[in-house]
Amino acid sequence: MTTLDSRPTTSARPQQIDARGPRFAAAITVVVLAATLLTIDSTLSVVLLSIQTVAFALGSLVGLHAQPYGVLYRKAVRPRLGAPTKLEDVAPPRFAQTVGLVFALVGLAGLLTGVTVVAYVAVAFALGAAFLNAAFDFCLGCEMYLLGKRVLGSRAAA
Repeated sequence: MTTLDSRPTTSARPQQIDARGPRFAAAITVVVLAATLLTIDSTLSVVLLSIQTVAFALGSLVGLHAQPYGVLYRKAVRPRLGAPTKLEDVAPPRFAQTVGLVFALVGLAGLLTGVTVVAYVAVAFALGAAFLNAAFDFCLGCEMYLLGKRVLGSRAAA
């Protein structure tokens, strides 16, 4: 059993989250990644992308309950909002964090090795996906997860 703020009431991992949390996190991600693109070729871009990489890693590897922007949402924003009208499964947004992590790692590798074109492309893809979520409530990573489940599920049934 879980609470609406996605903290487990038992030792089990949360299964449902407030659907507004990932959208809030995506909005912060947009700002961080846009600032990264605007400062490419500077130490600030490495710092910003490193921060975002850690945020993605926590959301992906530890769980959404540990993602810093999600913690900020639960502690500072959610108490000021009404109860969520929509809950969602935690697996698709967590997968989206994993996809973001891969793009952030590729971008960071590009920055650290001086191959800025790789950094531009990787960060731009991650920024585009985060923007879709923040502006239009369309989680590209979540849709990839659901498509994968349908494709792999149909193969398992065959």
